[in-house]
Amino acid sequence: MPEAERDAVEAAIEGELRLLDPEVRASADLLGAQLHPEFIEFGSSGGRFDRTDVIVALTEEGARPAPPITASRMTGVRLAPDVVHLTFDTDNNGRLAHRSSLWRRTEDGWLLYFHQATPFTAPPASSLTRHG
Repeated sequence: MPEAERDAVEAAIEGELRLLDPEVRASADLLGAQLHPEFIEFGSSGGRFDRTDVIVALTEEGARPAPPITASRMTGVRLAPDVVHLTFDTDNNGRLAHRSSLWRRTEDGWLLYFHQATPFTAPPASSLTRHG
């Protein structure tokens, strides 16, 4: 992967991981600093949310104690010089979701422009082994 692409993907991954940080999720200022002014999310609930909706919901949620959200299988690709697409899975206290996000480089740095979460259930352990 060329260095410019690697740097762009790493910046988006760092931003995504910051958004999972409980301290960031509890602060409207820290959270807002990561979200593009035109941010849109299609949540795992099926709802469509704008920047303000997400800031309000996450800061209210972040005010309550909860186990940390874990991310796995995070990968990214630079789609254009100023756009990175990330995909990953999260576990939020047993609620699993496949996630996709678009990050845009702006004058303020890399900001989350679009996010989508799709719930899923883990396959039974027996289906993870190959027989053959």
